[in-house]
This record gives sequence, C-alpha cells and structure tokens, in this order.
Amino acid sequence: MKARITRNRRGFTLVELMIVVAIIGVLAALAIYGVNRYLASAKTGEAKDKVGAISRAAQQSYERENIGSQQLAEGTESTVAAHSLCGNAVAVPAAVPKGTKYQPTTTDGSDFQSGDVMNGWKCLKFSMTQPHYYQYNYLKDAAVSGITNPAPCTANCYDAAARGDLDGDSITSGFSRTGTINTTTKQLTASTQLHVENEFE
Repeated sequence: MKARITRNRRGFTLVELMIVVAIIGVLAALAIYGVNRYLASAKTGEAKDKVGAISRAAQQSYERENIGSQQLAEGTESTVAAHSLCGNAVAVPAAVPKGTKYQPTTTDGSDFQSGDVMNGWKCLKFSMTQPHYYQYNYLKDAAVSGITNPAPCTANCYDAAARGDLDGDSITSGFSRTGTINTTTKQLTASTQLHVENEFE
C-alpha cells in the first residue's frame, strides 16, 4: 500500500518537462509569426485600399468632360470639351518610407494638394491627410518604376501604384493597377485586379 502511494505522488521527469517546454516554445513561435503576419497584412491593406481609390478616381475623372482654361478672342469658340485622363501626379512622399509613416503636407501646391484641373492629385480629386506607410504614384501613359506589372501602362493609359518598405531593409513592395483607353470606343477599362509584388517587404 505504501509503495503505491509513493508512486502516485512522484513528479514529472526532466524529459517530460523538456517536452512541455519545447511544445510551448513552438506554439509561441507560431503565435509570434502569426501576429507579425497579421500586423503586416493590416499595413498592406492601406496600400491596396488607396491604390484602388486612386484607380477609381482616375476612371471618374476620365468620365468627366475636361477642358483647360482658355482666353478667347471675341467672336471665337473654345475647344470642345473631351474625356481625357489626368496628367501625372507627383509621388507622395518623394522617397519610399523605410518602415516609418509619412505625414502629408496639406499646404496648397504640396503633396496631395498639387496639380490643377487637368493634372495631378487635384485633377484626380484624391487626397490623404493622415500618416501613411507607402509612397503613392499616379502616371499617365507610363509605368511607375520599380514595379513590373504584367499589364503595363505604355500609351492611352494610367498607372496607379504604391511602393513601400515596411521592414526598412531597402527591398520594396509594390502594388499597381492600370487602366487603358480603347481608342475606338473611347472607353476606359481597368486591369482585372491589383498587381502585388513582395507584399510584406
């Protein structure tokens, strides 16, 4: 009877404790990886959302009939209003942020407040006032450098893009969406989906 009581009260062996510690270590490593991936996904969600918004702004601006300001001589007529893409916008910020956020300048003529009715962010009617992780670009008839979109923009098109470096290792991620004008029908169509490169860099 005494022998049985002693056997029931014995503790864990060193091997059993080591196995438990190893299991806890593996679970902790998986949890850390999962949390880091979740945080990175939350940050990349910013780029996906904003590139989509820039692309929609480009399509909406094309649907408007645009015409530049003109000084007309008496007895003359203005040029005909037409559908056209907004001209290039300045990249905001000028350099890709390295694991930091950039606070846009809201002064007229700076960052997202630059351009006019025919060009840039003002033409697109797109603006950001909150800090962000990515550099945002919009180009007409050209592709944003550093992103190799399989649906590239070369002519009669736009490229809306974001570039970032979330971990600050100088390897950038890229998000891009293009749209092309059918020169026959004059309709603007966007690429089927957002192109993503090195999403979590």
